[in-house]
Amino acid sequence: MDNAIEKSLFINGEWQAPIKNEKKGVVNPATGETICEIGYGSAEDAISAVDIASQAFSAWSLTSGRERADILNRVAGLLRERADYIGKLLAAESGKPVPQAVGEVKFSAEYFQWFAEEIRRPYGELIPADVANKRHLVFTQPAGVALCLSPWNFPVSIQARKLAPALAAGCTVVSRASDVAPLGVMELYKCLQDAGIPKGVANLIQGPASSTTEVMMKHPAVRVISFTGSTPVGQSLMRQAADGVQRLALELGGNAPFIVFEDADIEKAADAAMITKFRNNGQSCIGANRFYVHEKVYDQFKAAFAARIEKMKIGNPMAELDLDLGPMVSLKAKTAIEKLVGEAVALGATYLTPPAEVPAEGYYVPPIILENVPETAAFATEELFAPAAPIFKFNDEQDVVIKANSSEMGLAAYVYTNDLACARRVTDALKFGIIGLNNALPSAAYAPMGGVKHSGLGREGARVGLEEFMDVKYIAAEF
Repeated sequence: MDNAIEKSLFINGEWQAPIKNEKKGVVNPATGETICEIGYGSAEDAISAVDIASQAFSAWSLTSGRERADILNRVAGLLRERADYIGKLLAAESGKPVPQAVGEVKFSAEYFQWFAEEIRRPYGELIPADVANKRHLVFTQPAGVALCLSPWNFPVSIQARKLAPALAAGCTVVSRASDVAPLGVMELYKCLQDAGIPKGVANLIQGPASSTTEVMMKHPAVRVISFTGSTPVGQSLMRQAADGVQRLALELGGNAPFIVFEDADIEKAADAAMITKFRNNGQSCIGANRFYVHEKVYDQFKAAFAARIEKMKIGNPMAELDLDLGPMVSLKAKTAIEKLVGEAVALGATYLTPPAEVPAEGYYVPPIILENVPETAAFATEELFAPAAPIFKFNDEQDVVIKANSSEMGLAAYVYTNDLACARRVTDALKFGIIGLNNALPSAAYAPMGGVKHSGLGREGARVGLEEFMDVKYIAAEF
């Protein structure tokens, strides 16, 4: 890779350098070394991108679903063809194991294929009136320019989850990639370019989140803001969107409970715990954040979980393919979780397994599961976003549901039981937008993704993900 990528903004169908010609380094968290520098844009670049998207909207919004579908299908094919190359870039900038990074790119292709297929099936409604010579017609139209703002933890797939439905719906788009992990998103845009996306329809900027987003949201052409990130930022976007009465689709923070009942398949639950906790180095919005295990199977589950943790292989994703855990994304993230662990241990928490050795260079944190954590400790209440979590015993179904629901977050939850009646009661009672019932990987392009309470508004994926970018028009006709 080049040491400097000056033309890192994709505007009006061309790769461009920022107006002010500033640069920002992209760091490999496994070593702390700078991979390369990219052109770092400004508010002026952001305004230019929205202007271009606004100009392109009229023509793109009038294209047929089939025309859009053909382009999206080509994007899906290119992502699959380039998955190995893009995956390695993604692993280098984010620290996730290469197989997981390649899998993310392939999963991104699923979104483009799904929405390409879905937009080929236009839906409308004819409502018979209570008067013979009248009819009520209902159909959808693209909403306008959409901002697609994605984070660093799954930079390609989350951007794809926004881009694909927005483009399928007939919106034009301005994307902002995370400062931390922009390279994979740039490759996604190269796939769009090579698939023949018309000029101005999809645009990518780089630059400071606050200043670029603020000016774009003030642009009258922007009608939809799709954001994945922290709850405080989501709340700020809601306040900014009020003046323009813009539509928001927000996937925000999570604090997922993982509940194991006494009748559960313990080996399956332990395998699932490893996936939901340690996938993407513990940095997943829907990742398990706190474990609740019935006291009758607590020791059995703990032993199974500990045995798996002790076998984990930790290292540099760019040096070893057969890894279970890479580094945290930044020194800031590493320091933050180490502080929370230290506070919990000072309050009496104990380690499920002794902390494993990790590489001296880079931002590594070993897998850490703590027992005997006070329920008021920050380690027990906050979204950890790390390969760390508390584990608690419980003995009452209603009590564990209350504890699971006690968080102001409501993104994802996991339940392990073979009792159908228990499964129905608990999944009905849990206040979360996504529930994995004996299932560690609930995400799918054809299923709705999103949370309740402080975890966000709206849904991504599935038919409802397309509707986030469309306006409903109703015509009352008299003949």
